Order: sequence, then C-alpha cells, then structure tokens
Amino acid sequence: MALVTLTNVAKSFGASDIFSNVSASIPHGARIALVGANGVGKTTLLNLIVGLDTPTTGTITRASGLRIGFLPQRPELAGDHALYEEMLRVFGPLRDMEARLAELEHEMVGRPDDDELIEAYGALQQRYEQAGGFEYEHRIRMVLTGLGFAPEEYTRPLSKLSGGERTRALLGRLLLESPDLLVLDEPTNHLDIDAVEWLEGFLKSFSGAVLAVSHDRYFMDRVVTTIWEMAFGRMEVYRGNYSHYVTQREERHERLRREYEAQQAFIEKELDYIRRNLGKQNTTQARGKIRKLETMVLGKSKGDLNRLEAALRGELPTRGGRLLSAAQHEKHMHMRLEAAIRSGDKVLMTYNLGVGYPDGDLLFTVPDITLYRGEIAALIGPNGVGKTTLLKTLLGKLAPKQGSARLGAGVQIGYFAQAHEELNPANTVIDELLSVRHMPQSQARNYLATYLFTGEDVFRPVSTLSGGERGRLALAKLALSGANFLLLDEPTNHLDIASQEILEEVLERFNGTILMVSHDRYLIDRLATQIWDARPGELIVFKGPYAEYLAVRDGRSAESEPPQPAAPAERTAVAAPKRSRAPKPPVDDERTGRSPRLSPYQRARLTAELERRIEALEVRLVDLSGAIEEASAAGDAARVHDLGQDYARAEQELEAALAEWETLMVED
Repeated sequence: MALVTLTNVAKSFGASDIFSNVSASIPHGARIALVGANGVGKTTLLNLIVGLDTPTTGTITRASGLRIGFLPQRPELAGDHALYEEMLRVFGPLRDMEARLAELEHEMVGRPDDDELIEAYGALQQRYEQAGGFEYEHRIRMVLTGLGFAPEEYTRPLSKLSGGERTRALLGRLLLESPDLLVLDEPTNHLDIDAVEWLEGFLKSFSGAVLAVSHDRYFMDRVVTTIWEMAFGRMEVYRGNYSHYVTQREERHERLRREYEAQQAFIEKELDYIRRNLGKQNTTQARGKIRKLETMVLGKSKGDLNRLEAALRGELPTRGGRLLSAAQHEKHMHMRLEAAIRSGDKVLMTYNLGVGYPDGDLLFTVPDITLYRGEIAALIGPNGVGKTTLLKTLLGKLAPKQGSARLGAGVQIGYFAQAHEELNPANTVIDELLSVRHMPQSQARNYLATYLFTGEDVFRPVSTLSGGERGRLALAKLALSGANFLLLDEPTNHLDIASQEILEEVLERFNGTILMVSHDRYLIDRLATQIWDARPGELIVFKGPYAEYLAVRDGRSAESEPPQPAAPAERTAVAAPKRSRAPKPPVDDERTGRSPRLSPYQRARLTAELERRIEALEVRLVDLSGAIEEASAAGDAARVHDLGQDYARAEQELEAALAEWETLMVED
C-alpha cells in the first residue's frame, strides 16, 4: 500500500475551517512539493501527516512500521553536546557493535586460539561492515559539509548554534537516518546556494519518499514530480515539476472560468424563459425548467422560483447542487518601484577594495569594478563569506579594510536589509511608513492596503509582524524612497511564491540599477545581467546571465543544457474516468538498443493515456482504502484480505504507470 493515504481529511480550529475534503496518497519513492499562500494550512497538513495532530474529520492511513523524518520550520534541537556527537547518535547500534568488537579484540589477546571467540568476532565484524560500520563517519562528514558546516564547527555545542544552524543540523540528522518518508517544512531556508544544490543531488538519489513545503521554485523544478496546491480550503494535485504546475494551473483556471461563464449564461437564458412564460401558455414548460435549475443549484427540487432565485443570490446554501463557483483569486500585493531621478551612467566604482569588520580579518578583496546604470548584479556565495558586509561597506556603514568604493553622479541608494533591521519595532505599521514620507493618514492606509495591510493591521506594532509581513512593509518603504540604486539583501525571504513573482516583475521593470544578495536562483536566473561570486579571500565577477555562469562553472556549454520536458496533460475530473489500458512502451531498436524517437503526436498521445490511467488508479486506491477501513471496522477479515490484495495490485499498476510516465518525461 501507499506510505500515507489521506481520505476526505478536514481540519478546523473552532469555527474556522482551514481545509476540507483533502484526499491524496504518498506512494513509495514520491517527490511531492506542497505549495500555497502563507497561512493557507500547509504546516497544519504536515502536522496531520506526521501524527502531531489529528484531523477534524476524515482519515489518514499510514503503512505499518512507517518511519517518518520530520523537519519543522522551528526545530527543537537542544543540548550541550557537540554537533558531531548529535550526528553520531543516529548510528547508536553501529557504535554498540564497535564497542563489542573492541571487547572481543581484547579477549582474543588472552585467548588467541579460541575458535568460538574468533568465529563470534568474524560474524559480528561482517554484520558491522554490512550495516555500514566502515562508512558512517564518512557519511556524517559528507552530509555536514554538504549542508555548509566547516570541520572546525563539528565540535560546537548545539546550545551555541543559531536558529538557522540548528535547522541545518536537524536536516543533516534526518538525512543520515534515511527514513521511509522525509517530511520537510521549508528545507532550503537557511541554506546557501551550494548547500541547496547539494541537497537537491542527495534527494534525487534518496531511496525513500519526500514531501516538502517549499517556496524555492528552482528547487521544485529540479527535485519534485508532483505538486500539491492548497488554496481556498481545498487541495489540487498536479503532475510534473513547478514549471509544469504553473502551466497546468493556468490552463485549469481558464477552463474553469469558461465553464462558469457558460453555466451562468445557461442559467440566465433559462430564467429569462421562466419569467416570460410562467403563468402563461407555456407555464408547464417553465415549471419544468424551475425544477431542473433547482436540482442543478440546490440538489433537489420544490418547484419554487423564489427559492431558486434566493439560492442564486447566495442567500441559501447550495452544497447539494452542481452550481459552479466564480473563479476565486488570492489577494496579492500591488507594488510599483520607480527611480525619482536618473543617475549617471557610472553607478558604482571600486578600487582595490577589501571588506571585513574593523576588529576582524579581511574577508575578501574585490576586483576593480564599474557597475553601469541599468545593470542587475547578483551577489552570491556561501553563508558567512561576507556578502552583507560588502553591502554595508557600500552603504558607508562599515569602513573598507583597504581601497575604496565610490558612487557615481546622482546616485540615490535604497536599502532592503535581510533581517529588516531598518524597521523600528516600536513603531506601528502606519507610523513606520510615514517615517519615509509624510502623507495624509487616509492616503497612507490606501497605500498600505496595496501591500496587504488592511483595517486594524496598520496599527499593529512592527514587533508583532511575521517575517513575510515585515518583508512587505520593508518593500513598501523602499518603493516610497524613489532610489535609483537598490541594494537588496535576500528580498524574497519569507515571501510566498505569488509575492516573489510580483517582486520579480517589479524589479524587471525598474528604471535604475540593482545589486542584490540572493539565494533565490529563480530570481537570479530571470533578472541578473552579471554574477558576483563571493568566496573566501576573493570576489569573482562574471559578466553574463546565471545560466552562462553555471555553464562556465561546471565546464560545459550553456547550449548543452537538456530541454525541460513538455508539460504533461492536466489532471481532470473529480470522479474516476473510464479505465483505459496503459499504452505499451515503444519497442527497442535492435540495432541501437535504444527506444525509437517518438513524434510529438505519439508522445502527447502516450502522455495523455498515462495521465488518465494514473488518475483512475489513484481514485481506485482512495476508494479501496475507504472500503478496507469499513470492512475492518465491521470485523470482516475475509473482505479485508480480498480488498488488501486488490489494493496491492492497484498500487503495483500505479507504480508501473508512474515509472513509465517519468521515463517518458525524461526522454522528452
């Protein structure tokens, strides 16, 4: 059976419904990303799946003996023992074997001819080797290094680690534990680009299943094959990576919009006929249309036109009917960013610049740079290398360790701080905005509403805001500054995906110059015209976009990048579609040993057939899971056995269909 199966799951807190009717499954080897706006219930769903909370209604079935590794956003990892010791605790059984092997070795010194002792030692040593005893310390070093810990940090006590470091430490321990299912809440937070790339490679080869909440679109494109989208209290499942999901979501929303408009036109036409003919010669036909519309809207008919019209006005519940809803749209911030004055052509010039803190060592030197108006430079590099230090040096908040940096004519700087330390926590939201520019309070409230601060929110103290809310307020202040040279330190941190995309569009249209520190590779790939790669001791400047930088770094041609697979056919229909036989894979070419190249038509047909097959099998698994639960509750052991065999066969068919679908996507 699947590792986890959710059947009609709902969760409420008091009178507030978070989500309802969530049905899905996590098969073996799954790579699933859970996406949605902040506050939609993603973390709540993860807590239900791992067993930290229970659903209000519905069921969650977990495979027997399932081992789950859970990374929350704020992990509780405490103690005064060292980071390396925390990793060693994963391998307690192996360390016990080591201790026993040492005892046997000591005994053999005094009894070198004891065959029974030698045999016991040999058997234990073989078990130790098979369990990875000679490799586990290498694995620990590999994982810690991959997640950005330097060897000198291995002995640091957990109590001395920052929040981000504790998150990385727990992630490392979970990866070493190799559970059946990894459930990760924002796993790329606190990771630099090098560590994220390492994690992507690790998860691709991980033998278990992965379910991750993420706002990292690049990560989702490279790792996941399924997207769970939560919005408006519901969850939709899409097949493919993030880019596929965006295409399918847009197509689905457009289809739903057309269906809704067609149904509204039909209802209006029928109502017009009813109103013109009720009580006249065709009153029988008019009453028949009333009954049909009532059934559509309310699920049952009483032949009452007033009741029907009340339901259409939203004055009666329509849960039993088939009335389509108007497309719902999430509220997004509306941002406008424009330089008040034009700067000179040369915006920033550095000469023999070296950066570092006054009482610390030189972090790195900067080659002589001239940044021109209209350029967008992305400053990347590992955590702690000094990226923020460089920004503060350019701002004049820190003195250079050597050399100088000079701004061009007419340059006005706008600064977005990563930790939002430019915000005064004692101010209210509206007072913080008015500290940038004086304006009538009504105008300030209207402006803040475009950044999703409405009603009493504008009077909240800054100290009570979430990370995402603080980020939006900082962006609101930045947009009022009129600056023509933006220094941005992790501007997309804490923003949901919709806000990230809006910010990208605004920055792309900005009529000034930008230097941004970012780990958001989607943002860098879309906007950057040059890459500044900060490494210990030096800053490497690459004049070109991110894709070309990666190609040079990895020693390949940018044109050699494999094309992205075409978006798979969108999932449709709530009910199970008719069964269709899975298409046969193409026959291997005997001369080459490879499958013949499919035409676009053949590939599209095979993809569509596989999508329908997968949809039908997933619906069947959900149905079988419910039937098994009912039979178990009734104590019908024979039926549970028969249904279990049906479930196993359906699951095997699903895994085979998924494998064939993934192969088709890779070969595209």
